[in-house]
Amino acid sequence: MVGSYGYIAPELASSTKVTEKCDVYSFGVVALEVLMGKHPQELLLSLQSGEYNLLLANIFDKRLTPPSGHIMQDLVLAATLALICISENPMSRPTMRQVSSELLTGARLPLSIPLHLLTLQNLIDMFSHIGSQQATSP
Repeated sequence: MVGSYGYIAPELASSTKVTEKCDVYSFGVVALEVLMGKHPQELLLSLQSGEYNLLLANIFDKRLTPPSGHIMQDLVLAATLALICISENPMSRPTMRQVSSELLTGARLPLSIPLHLLTLQNLIDMFSHIGSQQATSP
């Protein structure tokens, strides 16, 4: 099997069938690693245990100045896409075409919750349409 431990989709533990959704998962892990400044292993374990009430502000790289304005909105989008990409269910993951489209359009939803109170579950709820569109995408 090709790939590096920590970046491989969980379904590959029980199957050797590699799909596009495996690549989407790996993209999500790499995106989280960039946002966090380190490999997201602990975060992945927390999410696999169903802990989605973690604060988004706590996962960002602590060495960087807290984001604001458009940068904050871009980081919220990147974090949300990463979370959707690492969904445990491969069918719930978006396609890379959908991820690319969201990044190119720079989708920005008005945040009704301040960044320091925004949880990972809030992000998934706000952008749940991304993964759900997959059934109708080419």
